[in-house]
Amino acid sequence: MELFDESTPSSRPKAGAGTAPLAARMRPRGIEDIIGQEHILGDGKLLRRAIEADRLGSIILYGPPGCGKTSLAEVIAKTTDRRFERSSGVLSNVATLRKILEGAVHWKKMKGQDTILFIDEIHRFNKSQQDVLLPYVENGDIILIGATTHNPFYFINTPLNSRSQIFQLQSLNEEAILKILKRAVASPLGLNEQVSATEDGLEHLAAVCEGDARRALNALEIAALTTPPDADGNVLLTRYEIEESVQKKAVNYDHDEDEHYDTISAFIKSVRGSDPNAAVYWLAKMIYAGEDPRFIARRLVILASEDIGNADPRAITLAVSAMQAVEFIGMPEARITLSQATTYLACAPKSNAAYLAVNAALDDIENGRTLPVPKHLQSGPKPDKGTVQYQYAHDGDGHFVDQEYVPTDKIYYEPTSQGYEETMRKRIEYWNSLRKKR
Repeated sequence: MELFDESTPSSRPKAGAGTAPLAARMRPRGIEDIIGQEHILGDGKLLRRAIEADRLGSIILYGPPGCGKTSLAEVIAKTTDRRFERSSGVLSNVATLRKILEGAVHWKKMKGQDTILFIDEIHRFNKSQQDVLLPYVENGDIILIGATTHNPFYFINTPLNSRSQIFQLQSLNEEAILKILKRAVASPLGLNEQVSATEDGLEHLAAVCEGDARRALNALEIAALTTPPDADGNVLLTRYEIEESVQKKAVNYDHDEDEHYDTISAFIKSVRGSDPNAAVYWLAKMIYAGEDPRFIARRLVILASEDIGNADPRAITLAVSAMQAVEFIGMPEARITLSQATTYLACAPKSNAAYLAVNAALDDIENGRTLPVPKHLQSGPKPDKGTVQYQYAHDGDGHFVDQEYVPTDKIYYEPTSQGYEETMRKRIEYWNSLRKKR
């Protein structure tokens, strides 16, 4: 299927009353026109096969804004032989929903044709509204397609989830956004034929739109409509015009090359170096440049163990909570969570003792210094009479007994005097004083 039918007029639409927004005009016409979701729509993938065979069951499409959920539903509407109805989690109430559902039942009885019901922003439905859908989905009276930017495992009832397949759409990368923008410039349904754009301008727009194709196309249209033409009526969109249209200046940040790695390196080293001001600056630069917030959150989780460890055992809990919150709420609000986690970790006492301990132990094992498990620690039958017997630690004074747990005197974990590790260090010293000399 071609992106545009041969009957499409050669002259491009002019902006004005009755003209649909550029993002609406550029919606895909077929599966092959959908960009950036190859993991679920590539050749041979389940969802693609189901759509092309018109054998689609109930599904939930989950992903960030502008990644193509509604576009995918529109493609399904164009390709299915089944009746297609639309609704919205924002506009529809229970009465409206029941009317649509009963209409689907009536249509199936009279015409023998199934109905696909697409509900945009289905997470906006409360529990009672979602419960209304359940029996109709369960009985096969409708095929549900729900679209949501929120994690369906939190916002959609479990019974409804269990009767639907969940497909997660990914945020579009810069390459995909750039392809969409170039298509909008060249397409007969896109910008006015006298509008052109520079490569660096489109690249900047692709970099700052945070994976949101709708936002990118809206900004491109604003730039085209607000840039004065030259004497011949031509409009050239440079990076300057595009920066103004999105109110976001370009920063030196290449997601695939040195600046990306330099910035994350500066960020991690600032947190490790206990400088919250520097850490927040580098965090802000990454957010501004459109870095994936989940990437930042994952790096904070690693840092919480590698550079803070047991000096502040709460650090890993806070970092993991921040990572889950970022996934749960998304941008732009997630920037606040990332800032909280960043400043807490930067101000926390630091220790890499746990990191050094496991590396030292791994080094011994990798270099052939493997040790046997002492017989009294092995599972299975008890050791023979006369050999060392395992002693249950909780039976000892202070829940401690003196026995060998590994046949070596080598020290792997050496807690520092920082934060809670000072308490742990003193505790280990006390236990060592109770151990017999071997």
